[in-house]
Amino acid sequence: MSVEQSDIAEFVSMQAPFSMLAGSACSYFVNHLDVIYLNRENQAQWVHSSQPKLFLIRSGVYNLIDAKGEIVTRLAQGDYFGFPSLLTGEAKQHSLEVLKEGIVYMLAQADFDFLRREYKPFEQYFVRAHANRLLSSHYKGKSDSWSEKKISALMTRQAITLTPNASIRHAAKKMQQHGVSSIMITENEHLIGVVTDRDLRNRVLADEVDPQHDVNTIMTVKPKFIFENNRVFSALHLMLKHNIHHIPVLDENHKPLGMITSTDLLRQQKSDPVQLIGRIYKARAIYDLKRYAKEIPELLRGFSSNIDDISLIGKLLSGLTDALTSRLIYLYQQQHGVAPTRFSFICFGSQAREEQTLHSDQDNGLLLPDGLNEQQQAYFKGMGEFVCENLVEFGIRRCPGNIMASSEQCRMSISDWCEKFARWISSPTPEAMLNCKIFFDLRFIEGSTTLYSQFCQRLIHISRNELFYAAMANDLSSNSVPIGLFNNFKTERTAKDDRYIDLKKRGVVIINDIVRLYALSAGIRRANTQERLDALLKHSLLSNEDVYNLNDCWRFLTQLRLCTQINQEGLPSNCINPDKLNSLERHQLKEAFYLVKQAQQAATFKFARASL
Repeated sequence: MSVEQSDIAEFVSMQAPFSMLAGSACSYFVNHLDVIYLNRENQAQWVHSSQPKLFLIRSGVYNLIDAKGEIVTRLAQGDYFGFPSLLTGEAKQHSLEVLKEGIVYMLAQADFDFLRREYKPFEQYFVRAHANRLLSSHYKGKSDSWSEKKISALMTRQAITLTPNASIRHAAKKMQQHGVSSIMITENEHLIGVVTDRDLRNRVLADEVDPQHDVNTIMTVKPKFIFENNRVFSALHLMLKHNIHHIPVLDENHKPLGMITSTDLLRQQKSDPVQLIGRIYKARAIYDLKRYAKEIPELLRGFSSNIDDISLIGKLLSGLTDALTSRLIYLYQQQHGVAPTRFSFICFGSQAREEQTLHSDQDNGLLLPDGLNEQQQAYFKGMGEFVCENLVEFGIRRCPGNIMASSEQCRMSISDWCEKFARWISSPTPEAMLNCKIFFDLRFIEGSTTLYSQFCQRLIHISRNELFYAAMANDLSSNSVPIGLFNNFKTERTAKDDRYIDLKKRGVVIINDIVRLYALSAGIRRANTQERLDALLKHSLLSNEDVYNLNDCWRFLTQLRLCTQINQEGLPSNCINPDKLNSLERHQLKEAFYLVKQAQQAATFKFARASL
């Protein structure tokens, strides 16, 4: 072996997958590669050739560019490219942009195929690398969908704010100066109110109020708001629910960042599902709600064919259930009078995570103040029964475990709810762990936000228990991804002997459990899995790469799961037959399960070890 070959062999042997293979694999690669000096002038000759090849970068820096001209990733020393075409036999989908020219090693298709046949870990490495790229690039452009955009992506200007003791005239002039229809009133950099052009018309001009008065005399106190990482769909839902046209946008520390208006959002997309939510919030009778509910299944099927990421359907369906629930509460109060005291109608499980499907059942409850008398208790008993029974009429099934506001066990005072959670945490039996998986995913629907916030603060305090985290971590190991020896699927069989994998139980649920554990440990109050992952980026419990992997895997598995439900493939709910997938989809599914398994093991080790 020449000095040059020895140098190449030393470099190659330190790169994956050769660092994990027998020396003969590295020797074969070195003996069959070609060495090229890749620059802007000759890249078309080598990279864009019709003959696919594997490229290993020794030096230089390059951008991998997709068909839309967007950067997929940046490549440097030790990175490979060209392998997707070698694996699939399909035409190249990406091109290369030379940022800094350098030396690249090149291996022909026949030699790549030989290494695949002779060294199984070699093949697994590149299949996994390809699946990883698919998982990330598949969703790279999905945020272009109007409803999946983050609110922060729509904001074009900084927050326009004013202090509460400024004059009304000053507020009007500042709105005119900045060309805006609303202004946020802040104190110590925290939002305390909002003034809109409608307020100036209705509360100042119409009532002949002196414009020298303080602006806090006409502002809307405690306005609805949304966080910068929430999605456009959530903002639309909030506007329709409360009939408002301006929503302040806050960061995670509740500092104002800007304002989103209904014009901003409706400019993105007009959508039938969103219009249906609007009609639900304006319904005057049970009959109308029942009629609207019948539209939902067909509407979702049509909606799924018009969006790139049908995992959005879970958020949409949960939004529809929220709307039906809120309107039922309104109609109950119309019939029986305004509630005699504060209350918070809350939801749990998949509705709280905004991950409902057409097969989801009810998980809801009522949070009440302490010390209610019998008459007040009877009022809320009637409310719980009215809401839950009508939801059944609308096609949302009863919960088999009776986790519904119609049940006395899910219609309790704030102290009783806290005591229930404290018992589960202090005595983490299998039943208690199951309850925690359901009840720790909770979200406000209707009523008093103050009462709900008090409850959440007490829950955060109650749940700070290392032994509880350890119990949840150990419970993670009771479920496993369906991958066995030699990276084969572990399937179940139907009565007709068809193979299937339960994507919910053996994939999505595991991710939800992992993310819930980290979120509780970090004191994150969100229930939605993707929002929890976004929030975890600001903590050190997980690396950014792990967060992105979990997010990609969750979306991919949810996408497959919902596809099977919408297409009605004749399998049990949430299940898929891996034999119906093409080769790349099977590789992608295996890679998703592999990443979930890694995250599951890491969480179990981290939290179980911390309790020792």
